[in-house]
Amino acid sequence: MSDGPLPERSAPPPEPADFDAFWRTTREELTRAPLAWRVHRRYDDPGLDRWVEELSFDSSTGERAFAWVTYQREGQPTRGMVVSHGYQGRADGPDEHVPVPYAAKIFPCAPGLPRSLSAAIPAVTAEHVLHGISSRDTYVHRFCVADIWRAASVLLERFPGIEQLDYSGGSFGGGIGALALPWDDRFRRAHLSLPSFGHHPLRLRVPCTGSGEAVRHRVAREPELRTVLGYFDAATAATRIRIPTFVSVARRDSAVPPVGQFAVYHALGGPKRLYLLSAGHTTYPGQASELAARDRELATFFA
Repeated sequence: MSDGPLPERSAPPPEPADFDAFWRTTREELTRAPLAWRVHRRYDDPGLDRWVEELSFDSSTGERAFAWVTYQREGQPTRGMVVSHGYQGRADGPDEHVPVPYAAKIFPCAPGLPRSLSAAIPAVTAEHVLHGISSRDTYVHRFCVADIWRAASVLLERFPGIEQLDYSGGSFGGGIGALALPWDDRFRRAHLSLPSFGHHPLRLRVPCTGSGEAVRHRVAREPELRTVLGYFDAATAATRIRIPTFVSVARRDSAVPPVGQFAVYHALGGPKRLYLLSAGHTTYPGQASELAARDRELATFFA
């Protein structure tokens, strides 16, 4: 990890008075419909040394969502994990990088992104992040959060012997995870890596190469959208997270401003662990050793 000063702890973002009520209502409304999940294909993946299933379920959008499920070849899993993804989506298969080999894992694809493509939601990141942003009820991130809860339900129905459910998500998945976790007490531990959507008032001041840039330009034209973004602030949601949470943050990151990543970490309301990476969303000397060391700590954390 590189040396140098860390971002100062910032004052929390202003939050809507009905933030909790909005998300509790969202959870009730968007998890009510049947999951109607089904497995389309099952195969033994020698590279992962695990069984893999490709399945679909009814998304909170009313369309079909896609996911991979992986699990060990022997025995019935008692541990489960929902693993989200970055804003590039996942099109080619499960990204089995979380060091919890004994868990059954579900890798859902967010609404509108690759393998959960939508007739209404654009797949291009700069367009996806703006879809429905004129209202808190139609903003695409509301449905992305709800599909985390729905994916968790699919996994628990698929493996009813699961006794502990965890979460892992990076970048987009880190921010969406922070928004999802406070309202679902089935999750026991979480890893948020380079979490996005933290502290929108600060993010909107910082040019970036990620999805936040499209939001920054849109809000510059329509400042009233700040009110909508207040309901989708990962730092505000983090104050409600009480489960142990491991957060990987970057000292420098052109895609997700570190000030937002640190805001999510500082806001967490329960036990937390910080792991500093030299950079995010790029390659750099020593990256492999940093990530290997981080993953060793993660394995202990989840164990």
